[in-house]
Amino acid sequence: MLEPAYQVDVVIVGAGLAGLSAAHRLTSAGITTAVLEAAPYVGGRMSTEKVDGFRLDRAGQLLSTSYPELRLTPGLAELTVRRFAPGVLLHRDGRLQRAGAPALGGSARGARGALHAVRALAGTPRGTAARGTALRTTVLGSTALGGTAARATAARATTGRGTSVTPGRTGGAPVGGAVDQARLGAALGRLAATPVERVLARPELPAAQALARRGVPARTIDGFLRPLLAALLCDPELTTSSRCADLALRAFAGGRLCVPEGGAEALPQLLARALPPGTVHTGVRVTSVSTTSVATAEHGEIRCRAVLLATGARAAAELLPGLRVPDFHPVTVVHHTTDEPAEALPTGASLLLDADRGGPVAHTAVLSTVDPSRAPAGRVLISSTVLGPPPEGVDTAVRIHLARLYGTSTRRWETLAVHHTPEAVPAMRPPHDPRRPVRLLAGLYVCGDHRDTSTVQGALHSARRATSAILADLGATGSMHRADPAPVLPRAA
Repeated sequence: MLEPAYQVDVVIVGAGLAGLSAAHRLTSAGITTAVLEAAPYVGGRMSTEKVDGFRLDRAGQLLSTSYPELRLTPGLAELTVRRFAPGVLLHRDGRLQRAGAPALGGSARGARGALHAVRALAGTPRGTAARGTALRTTVLGSTALGGTAARATAARATTGRGTSVTPGRTGGAPVGGAVDQARLGAALGRLAATPVERVLARPELPAAQALARRGVPARTIDGFLRPLLAALLCDPELTTSSRCADLALRAFAGGRLCVPEGGAEALPQLLARALPPGTVHTGVRVTSVSTTSVATAEHGEIRCRAVLLATGARAAAELLPGLRVPDFHPVTVVHHTTDEPAEALPTGASLLLDADRGGPVAHTAVLSTVDPSRAPAGRVLISSTVLGPPPEGVDTAVRIHLARLYGTSTRRWETLAVHHTPEAVPAMRPPHDPRRPVRLLAGLYVCGDHRDTSTVQGALHSARRATSAILADLGATGSMHRADPAPVLPRAA
């Protein structure tokens, strides 16, 4: 027999990033909150598998240090991220070129900074790229190139078999010569300084069409922007709204690509641990919702004043028929290790993109160099991402492709895991509203990356919008001390 249902102010369905961050905002405002998660763990798609001391992300979504919500979300003050080397490495015709390490500012100063960086790249002796460095989200910010900073982001040494980093040469280079790189750097600097609302007011087309119409040189599109946007959006064909693509480029230009230290799961686990004890309940399957209650399969009914659906788009639509379910971009992440030392691989702490599109791998990195905590001491972790439906024999195809990208044999590499996520990232095809309504009616709300942009920033921002609506409807005006006990679910029958 069930105990009487506990009365709670707000029930949040889903313990992914959006649900957990919403719980922080509500509890800090004195709102009693229960987070219900059907899975046995928190985090949703941001999960990490442990294999023989390696920490292997299942989806491998990239973050940027410029995401505002990483520093604005309660509960993330202790988050440590590991940064990739500035910009990205592009592979084309057997050679690597660094590109996209922008200067701050879009004025003449920005153009001078970009040109200074290009000159530094062209003239700096080959050396070793900087290893990934820890960064607290309390000091997230942009990165300027100039002087010694520009030189620190210059070329990696010629290493491996037949693959070299030669950023100063133009023959076959993905981005072109010094003038092209200076223009690109200045454009990225201007974009980083453009307000978000101005970006969202631009005409909207599929990203691939918009790039072609803006007069960008074809070699810059094919050699840099297309592979970069594919990696940022998980969209190899660039069908994404041009506005959302511009937002992704803006985040890239304003900061550094990064990953959470210890794996993707570190972010949701940090949020969950910082909530009041007893707030999060895993292994609880919700079967129906209304404005005043939630029915569960194992624990009966929980009465409340409001319900926030913070699940994925498909699960939300199953509970509330009529909600839009977008298409999705599938993602496959393949993890390898090798006995070769990390120094034998030419990429250092860089994200490597394939500008040739010569195989299934969209981007790859020696993640143990970026974040040493992801591999046992002395071991190397190479993580590679395949966008779209994976080919048959995906591991074999990936190994062949990686041999070309890294310029070394991969026959003796050990496969640690192959993670395929069919619905990894909600598609954002035009017309796309990145501010989809989060208040369905008084007492019923929805949030998640499918209501905003399909990024960690979008998930967290949608939670901020949803909790603002809830607090306005419940009449809460600010933080207040709460000494009430945490919600206790009824025992299963």
